[in-house]
Amino acid sequence: MLDRLRSLFRAPERKSLSAPTDEETLRIFTGGYLPGALAISAGDALKVPAVQLSIRLIAEGVAALDRRVVKVDGGREVDAPEHPASRFLDGRWNTARSAYEGVRDLISAALCSDAGGMAWCNRVGGELREIVFYRTSLTVQHDTDTGEPTYTLGTREVPAGDVIHVRGAFDRCPLTLARESIAVAATMSDRAGKMMKNADRPAGWIEFEEDLDEEAFVRMKKSWEEAHGSPENTGKTAILYNKGKYQTVEWKSVDQQFVELRKEQVVEIGRAFGIPPSMLFNHDRATWSNYEAASKEWIVNTLEGWCKITEAALTRALLSEDEQRTHRIIIDRDDLTRADIGARATAYSQLIAARVINPNQARKWEGLDPYEGGEAYLNPNITVSTRTTGPAKPDEEDA
Repeated sequence: MLDRLRSLFRAPERKSLSAPTDEETLRIFTGGYLPGALAISAGDALKVPAVQLSIRLIAEGVAALDRRVVKVDGGREVDAPEHPASRFLDGRWNTARSAYEGVRDLISAALCSDAGGMAWCNRVGGELREIVFYRTSLTVQHDTDTGEPTYTLGTREVPAGDVIHVRGAFDRCPLTLARESIAVAATMSDRAGKMMKNADRPAGWIEFEEDLDEEAFVRMKKSWEEAHGSPENTGKTAILYNKGKYQTVEWKSVDQQFVELRKEQVVEIGRAFGIPPSMLFNHDRATWSNYEAASKEWIVNTLEGWCKITEAALTRALLSEDEQRTHRIIIDRDDLTRADIGARATAYSQLIAARVINPNQARKWEGLDPYEGGEAYLNPNITVSTRTTGPAKPDEEDA
């Protein structure tokens, strides 16, 4: 009885049209669009060519670079190929996956999954035996305040030092953050496909002032198809009769805007992943000069960040805490800025002449063996070779 009386005197609920919360009201005032209505799954997002290419450019770009263990010795970094972790950087992670595939899949997962890409280091007696990439069995939980991760493999917790974990800059991956832009691109692609399949426009039509009987229509259609109905007959002069007029279907501005919007979605997806439009095969505004500048910008602003993240993840998992004081894992970026053979030869010649590097260092960069005497820092342009060894001959003393 008390509840009934309260309901009688309760103030009526008021709703504001300036901030509608009811789904039906939202549809009325937004033309049917709801926030998140263009959601798309990760699998469907990868079917968008611009998304697939963006992920490949980053993941395969980092994976293709050489990785090595270096030791910091007196401020210099010296290669340490004898370190046990070296074989997992350029060899195989396990019997089913190479180091290239492992790094590629880690970064691909970091671009597509909010949890990032994770791989478990299987150690037996403290010795690293294999690295296993997991898609679902290895999970992570982050402390809400510090962000410290806790890893679980199946049902057991595993140490953070045994997990190679690559994540992006935010709590969500680029694929999730650009979800609606990708969904728009997928929707437009689907719309274009349906237009071509079900509602493609003819090149034109023939218009007659009077209706044709069935016999005249069949005769006209047959003669037209024989004259123009094959690729070989394209471009032939059309001959019309019975006051027929040929009308051409024009490409309207609305159709042109549709094409422009599709191009813009490619650029928008590229922004989400940090890929220049020219690298996504959008060359509308590309020139020789700005294409080279865009490639360098992609290396510095996009690929460099993922290289740093991968280096840190590999160092944390493959080196012990004591080793991390004197060793680290680096990714060689030289191949990214590698010029043609003529430009490299000129650069090496100038560096050797300036005594910045010696010939053997240049040969090492080219993958060639050193030669005796190549460690000397000499300028070949001004160095004079003379005989300074052995006893002098009588004729030399007389001279």
